[in-house]
Amino acid sequence: MPEPGKKAVSAFSKKPKSAEAAVGSSALFEAETERAGLKLRWQRAGSDISASDKYVLTSEGTRHTLTVQDVQPDDQGLYAAIAGTSKVKFELKVKEAEKPDLVPAPKDTPGPSEGLLPSEPPVPGDASGPGSEGCPPNSEATCEAASGDPIGLFVSRPQDGEVTVGDSITFSAQVAGASLLKPPVVKWFKGKWMDLSGKVGKNLQLHDSYDRASKVYLFELHISEVQAAYAGGYRCEVSTKDKFDSCNFNLTVHEAIGPADLDLRSAFRRPSLPGGNRRTSGDGHDDAGSLDFSSLLKKSSFLRTSRDPKLEAPAEEDVWEILRTAPPSEYERIAFQHGVTDLRGMLKRLKGMKKDEKKSAAFLKKLEPAYQVNKGQKIRLVVEVADPDAEVKWLKNGQPIQMSGRYIFESAGNKRMLTISQCSLADDAAYQCMVGGDKCSTELFVKEPPVLITRGLEDQMVTVGQRVEFECEVSEEGAPVKWLKDGVELTREETFKYRFKKDGRKHHLIINEATLEDSGHYAIRTSGGQALAELIVQEKTLEVYQNIADLTVGARDQAVFKCEVSDENVKGVWLKNGRELVPDSRIKVSHIGRVHKLTIDDVTPADEADYSFVPEGFACNLSAKLHFMEVKIDFVPRQEPPKIHLDCPGRTPDTIVVVAGNKLRLDVPISGDPAPTVIWQKASQESKTPDPATEVGDSSEWVFEKKLLCETEGRVRVETHKDRSIFTVEGAEKEDEGVYTVTVKNPVGEDQVNITVKVIDVPDPPAAPKISNVGEDSCTVQWQPPAYDGGQPILGYILERKKKKSYRWMRLNFDLLRELSHEARRMIEGVVYEMRVYAVNAIGMSRPSPASQPFMPIGPPSEPTHLGVEDISDSSVTLKWRPPERVGAGGLDGYSVEYCREGSSEWVSALQSLTERTSLLVKELPTGARLLFRVRAHNLAGPSAPAITKEAITVQEILERPRLRLPRHLRQTVQRRVGEPVNILIPFQGKPRPQVTWTKEGQPLAGNDVSIRNSPTDTILFIRTAHRAHSGTYQVAVQIENMEDTATLVLQIVDRPSPPQEVRVTETWGFNVALEWKPPQDDGNTELWGYTVQKADKKTMEWFTVLEHYRRTHCVVSELIMGNNYYFRVFSHNMVGASEKAATTKEPVFIPKIGLTYQPPTYKALDFSEAPSFTQPLVNRSVIAGYNAVLCCSVRGSPKPKISWFKNGLDLGEDARFRMFSKQGVLTLEIRKPCPFDGGAYVCRATNAQGEAQCECRLEVRVPQ
Repeated sequence: MPEPGKKAVSAFSKKPKSAEAAVGSSALFEAETERAGLKLRWQRAGSDISASDKYVLTSEGTRHTLTVQDVQPDDQGLYAAIAGTSKVKFELKVKEAEKPDLVPAPKDTPGPSEGLLPSEPPVPGDASGPGSEGCPPNSEATCEAASGDPIGLFVSRPQDGEVTVGDSITFSAQVAGASLLKPPVVKWFKGKWMDLSGKVGKNLQLHDSYDRASKVYLFELHISEVQAAYAGGYRCEVSTKDKFDSCNFNLTVHEAIGPADLDLRSAFRRPSLPGGNRRTSGDGHDDAGSLDFSSLLKKSSFLRTSRDPKLEAPAEEDVWEILRTAPPSEYERIAFQHGVTDLRGMLKRLKGMKKDEKKSAAFLKKLEPAYQVNKGQKIRLVVEVADPDAEVKWLKNGQPIQMSGRYIFESAGNKRMLTISQCSLADDAAYQCMVGGDKCSTELFVKEPPVLITRGLEDQMVTVGQRVEFECEVSEEGAPVKWLKDGVELTREETFKYRFKKDGRKHHLIINEATLEDSGHYAIRTSGGQALAELIVQEKTLEVYQNIADLTVGARDQAVFKCEVSDENVKGVWLKNGRELVPDSRIKVSHIGRVHKLTIDDVTPADEADYSFVPEGFACNLSAKLHFMEVKIDFVPRQEPPKIHLDCPGRTPDTIVVVAGNKLRLDVPISGDPAPTVIWQKASQESKTPDPATEVGDSSEWVFEKKLLCETEGRVRVETHKDRSIFTVEGAEKEDEGVYTVTVKNPVGEDQVNITVKVIDVPDPPAAPKISNVGEDSCTVQWQPPAYDGGQPILGYILERKKKKSYRWMRLNFDLLRELSHEARRMIEGVVYEMRVYAVNAIGMSRPSPASQPFMPIGPPSEPTHLGVEDISDSSVTLKWRPPERVGAGGLDGYSVEYCREGSSEWVSALQSLTERTSLLVKELPTGARLLFRVRAHNLAGPSAPAITKEAITVQEILERPRLRLPRHLRQTVQRRVGEPVNILIPFQGKPRPQVTWTKEGQPLAGNDVSIRNSPTDTILFIRTAHRAHSGTYQVAVQIENMEDTATLVLQIVDRPSPPQEVRVTETWGFNVALEWKPPQDDGNTELWGYTVQKADKKTMEWFTVLEHYRRTHCVVSELIMGNNYYFRVFSHNMVGASEKAATTKEPVFIPKIGLTYQPPTYKALDFSEAPSFTQPLVNRSVIAGYNAVLCCSVRGSPKPKISWFKNGLDLGEDARFRMFSKQGVLTLEIRKPCPFDGGAYVCRATNAQGEAQCECRLEVRVPQ
């Protein structure tokens, strides 16, 4: 099984070439495979070619030949060679004895007109290459039918070709000229636009010719000394006066040696599939499947593989810079060298970039030539303008950009920014920033995130003709995918064979009718990975679960033939002596599920024959014989002893075999006069087989049950007639197996016969298989025979496997396994599998065994990378490495390190167990020895290949000058508080280990409270509890022999200050008090930050802060309360905090009262009285009788006026039909259900002490008509 993600490598080292042969001659085709012993098949028109008088096949080592004898015109066509998963097509052309004249080539075509001559160099990818435009692989008949399409102009189209670097290749196209008045015009293109007619030279020639006999134009494109950059898509266009036709084909170029290197163009190509979403760039060109120019700006380092120096561009080359500095005549060469197909679009962008190179006074800093951003992320374009107040305009593909939620314009000083959030493919365009008449441009490339596979494919096993559907789910809806079969892409032109279906994030590959050629490995590939599955197509077979058996019946009895097959839909025909049996009232044929039954009632001697059942569509025949048993009755006297008439009576029990589940019928003829009594008994246990010489009546060796077997015992029935006794068991079971004794008695005597019944069945399922020797894609499966073999020997076993999360089991063997173990292969690494086994005997297949324990095929990791030496001493070496590039599905358990002396092959382990770290200090090494070291990575599959140091390492320390690396924070004064620990670490370097010396003020450190801790790389000064005495200047020195380095640091231990001195009141006036004090005697070994002044009333003695962080030693406290006595105190502060105590005034300070008289203010009385006035008068109204009416007005006045309502001069105050309201100056009169009598003049009058006002209106009451 090919590994996921790797390109399939051809199995051919030399491929067969198309050839041309004359009628009557022989044609020879040769092919060479990569390895000997590889089976190679030759095909013609999709059918295998076998050795005969016509075809001669030879195979010697890796060389294989096909010789076609006595070539005739019928032999012309497409042939194919298949080796493993590789298939190569080639063509045999048959020509007449006389070669037709050729029309001279046109003047504008360089070179003579010539066909494909035998003297030409090999053409591995000639027009008969695998696949063609519009035709899928392996479908030659369909391609030939398509080529004859009368609508198109092509008789044969150019086909895809493959070629090795340095070889030559020819593509040919034939155009029908019978209906053309003038020769057609043919153009060859590379990519979308590059016309190859202008590139004719040493490596590229165009030829054309005309066959007068067949009236066919032949056009050829010949490429010699092919380079890797020539690979890609090509197009051939043919046009006449009123017709046009075109055809696309591909050229695949393989590296000269080794497996195929990475393709530069495919590394930067955006994913694109036929039928997928297409996107158009801002220039209007369709760029689906074009190069990602943003990635081509800088070549990635992973492409720096070993290539031909002529083909490989210098590392880290900038294509934009090369084009900007190169002359126009070199553009084509640079495009070929760097794999650029859309050169026209790139030159258009380059033209805009060159224009921007002119110096502009409006911009201090322009946009970069190009930007790249991932889809869905945010990007910011920034320019700097010369004028901070300048207005800028942003354009996209020449159109102004409007500010929105996704496009945000920002301005900060001289900078102008355009922020694009949630970038999509629509944002992939050219952007410009304009300031007045100046502008700068850039290109934004939006990179799509990789599409991941969330649910992979499942292996399938089907029979010929069944429908196959592969289903896969990806991370993004509508994402483009590629389907591959055995590493070859399946195109949408193959719709007659494969059908592609998209349903949201799910992708389906459907094969309607599977054939044997469809077997293989199918893969779905996205931009973020791929999933593999295996399809196994097997021949459609019919398994017989129960065969028909021979029957012996008597006259007037019923004969039943029954068989069971694996497919319940299979129909069949019953034959009698080779002739079809026609059912009637006595002969009945039934088909229920998988069981086919033939029933013959009232059997007669004519029914004795051979009966067969032939399933339709299968080459098998089930047959059995019907024996008619005729009972002969001789004349005997009336007194006749009973007798049992069987074919083989005797002491040895006769054995009757019956399949479990079938009906057991024992038909025993008897005689006797008078009619005997029949007794059926079954032995409780079987004894040793009796000796044939034992007497008939001696039955002492058998122990029988006491009860009789009769018809009342459920499924066991006994029927006794005058001349026979029938013992029937419906659905035989294993418990029915044993020895049955038939005894007949009458007054004259008795007779007895023993019959042995053996019930056979399918075997029991075996126990769960055991898995061992798990490898990268294989494992060994072992199992034990079943406990019960069903009474028949085990013929073999069938093994199945499935993925852990799948429900579909796949059969691993088609032939029965005779052994109790099997090596299963072709599994995918990292996928969890389960195994189960079936046992098979002559009756059928057992139920499946329990599934094995889940297991995962894993392989060892690759070797660690970048192994190097980090440090060396006289007795140790420090190694450092990086994890392996391929860890595999088994993960990584750790690393092992070994070493050996130079010239020796004995490796010594440096560790007793594995280490998970990627560095190791190997100790106790002999000084001066030259050693090689190697490191292996380990996982469940075992160790990887070793990574070995490039050269031997001498275990000897190198002298290095001592040097102190004083940290930056220690170059200033180090401050610590009293009681805190002091931990100062100073790293140093030097080899061998330097001697470290600490001093304080030039004197050695004394006392037990200061400790020094040294290590090979640093020194530590540690004080557990700091005191003021620890303050001072410390010096540290490192010395190796006569070399020394020193450093100095200052340690300052600080504490709280003491309280201020002599606080006193210097003056009191009004609400103010002046205080004065002296600085504290002890400042705590650090600068004072200030003082805190507080006051307290003598009555409450609650202290309140007046001043904080006060720097001076005198202050004035204001806003004191007269008549109160106050105390004052002062705290001193530094970086540690306030002093523990405060300096307090000794005596309280009294604030005397000052006499004051309160005089209330005088105010002038205001008159707010106002005569009534209507702000909103009444309005005339017309209402309908029977509906309430409302009259409203508003009035103001002070004091509040008295309101009166009048109708035609009459006061309405006491009339209950009228309701009056007054709220906030709004007056309302409600008339309840007015009648025509209520119409008239209404007056509202407002009266207070200042005057009177009124307003009136008319009310009309209408009666509805």
